[in-house]
Amino acid sequence: MSDPTCFDVERIGKVAHLRLNRPDELNSMTREFWSELPSVVRDLDDDGSVRAIVISSTGKHFSAGMDLAVFTGGGGDAMGGSAADGARAEEGRVRARLMQSVLLLQKSFTALEEVRVPVIAAIHGGCIGGAVDMVSACDIRYASADAFFCIQEINIGMTADVGTLQRLPKIIPEGIAREWAYRGNRVPAARAAEVGLVNEVYPDHESLVAGALEVAQEIAAKSPLAIWGTKEMINFTRDHSVADSLKHMAAWQSGMFQPADMIETFVAKGEKREPEFPDVLRNSRGL
Repeated sequence: MSDPTCFDVERIGKVAHLRLNRPDELNSMTREFWSELPSVVRDLDDDGSVRAIVISSTGKHFSAGMDLAVFTGGGGDAMGGSAADGARAEEGRVRARLMQSVLLLQKSFTALEEVRVPVIAAIHGGCIGGAVDMVSACDIRYASADAFFCIQEINIGMTADVGTLQRLPKIIPEGIAREWAYRGNRVPAARAAEVGLVNEVYPDHESLVAGALEVAQEIAAKSPLAIWGTKEMINFTRDHSVADSLKHMAAWQSGMFQPADMIETFVAKGEKREPEFPDVLRNSRGL
């Protein structure tokens, strides 16, 4: 794809750093955002050499969530249909198109789960509405002391529909997720860490991003195949029974286990050096 307009993308060794780059607009999620994010993430995944992704932001807030233009500017829905077309269509077709639009938005964040490497969110300032949907789909979340989270949708008369209500209750206690979703209050970083949404709170934005990149580099030094398998198993286990997850693990291991990576780990330790692992194969998506 062409260079994204909503993100700056930097490669730091085996780590990819994505920065939301619209600070004057509070990094709101425009129509372009919803196509650029999954495209960038999948391109990094397809490359095979990226071993961890960090998503951070710029300006005062991480993200103010969905840009209203997605609903109103230049069209009647996120798919780009016009209001006039909708008015002329049968009600059933209009509703079907709305459903397609929601599913399209959901897929944008599902890409963060489907990518073969861990995705780390570094959150400062406001993480509002759709931004909560996004970070809920990440593997790990860190925050600065000034960060806060808000499930804003309930405050504007709608149900959050892009993943928060599906993922958040599997990250934090369900009762707390319900309270946040029903009340729409601002939740400070300290409380988010207390209940398990955030792994660690850093004093400021600079130390937050540095800390997130440091963790990403540590992960990138591990066997990428083992990291991929670990992410795959955790995601599968979240949505399945223990029995089914154990069977899935056995099937994965029978096909994907790589003794060479274990041997390299032990040899490197004996030689007092860092192990070196081959990249995972380039993804043949779409071929």
